[in-house]
Amino acid sequence: MFAILKKEINTFFSSPIGYLVIGLFLLFNGLFLWFFKGEFNILDSGFADASPFFLLAPWILIFLVPAVTMRSFSDEKKQGTLELLLTKPLTKLQIVLGKFLGAFSLILITLVPTLLYIYTLFKLGAPEGNLDLGSTMGSYFGLIFLTAAYTAIGVFASSLSDNQIVAFLLAVFLCFFFYLGFEGIANLISSDFIDGLGMSYHYKSICRGVLDTRDLIYFLSISFLFITLTQININKK
Repeated sequence: MFAILKKEINTFFSSPIGYLVIGLFLLFNGLFLWFFKGEFNILDSGFADASPFFLLAPWILIFLVPAVTMRSFSDEKKQGTLELLLTKPLTKLQIVLGKFLGAFSLILITLVPTLLYIYTLFKLGAPEGNLDLGSTMGSYFGLIFLTAAYTAIGVFASSLSDNQIVAFLLAVFLCFFFYLGFEGIANLISSDFIDGLGMSYHYKSICRGVLDTRDLIYFLSISFLFITLTQININKK
């Protein structure tokens, strides 16, 4: 499993993919948070508050994570190397986890430079340091768990097709549906239960600074579900 993980990370950074992902994520966040006028602009809000970043990041990741995961199994299928990979002395679960952890690690590396935003807000506060660090750290935990769920969905979508574009579009749709789809349905039928099935509900709950085990179990369950579905799909090969 760790050999696949190492191979995935090396693949990302031996080509422009890894650097492009990190650059695009920071570019889009930087433009919306500091330059473009709108609800996400921190300077226009007049408050040293990191919540605009944590509201914006899930939407950028909906497109960025599928762009990272779309090649996980699609590329193996297209090049005919999936069969060779399956003959290795590895279980199907280890292969899936290697692919999952490789993509997940790249996204975590992408999140590290965003700590500069928090440092900037810490310095901009009046007085200096007037920033809710508890809520901020809770929001980072929420973003990490959300990223894990997105990655599991993306790897699953990649296992369904040998076309990377199809895998990308399917992953974007599934991530969007699980993040906001249940909330939209819940608003139509006024159901708190349906609302609780969506990622947005649990992500916003964590972003309030309270780490509820129900929210953590939810994201772990989503990740486990799609990793298991990927394993089942690979078992059919």
